[in-house]
Amino acid sequence: MMTQSHPEALIVEDDPTQAEIFVTALSQAGYEVTHIDCGNAAIAYLNDHSPRLVLLDLHLPEIAGTAILQHIRNQPHLAQTRVMLATADPRMAETVRAESDLVLIKPVSFTQLRELARRMLPSLSHNED
Repeated sequence: MMTQSHPEALIVEDDPTQAEIFVTALSQAGYEVTHIDCGNAAIAYLNDHSPRLVLLDLHLPEIAGTAILQHIRNQPHLAQTRVMLATADPRMAETVRAESDLVLIKPVSFTQLRELARRMLPSLSHNED
């Protein structure tokens, strides 16, 4: 197993074009990125991993992003995980804004996403256990 020099980010996005943009932006921001395109797989992954950042679409196959957000917030091992919502549904985003760290309304700018993700790095790195 390789040593993880970069914090882990999980992208949960079912649109392949959006996912590719998100993966590239977060990789350039300094994260080791995993991409999952459906809700059930995301929940399973989060049960065994503790990513520092989750970029979460709200409209997903199988399980809604709102349910995944609640799952993250209810898991003690994910207490330090930051959640960025990326959605084209501003009304739904408002209903879970308080539980998320940042809400981005699609279309999301590549540069904006990369810079926002970079800004989250310093506040995460001092909480190493």
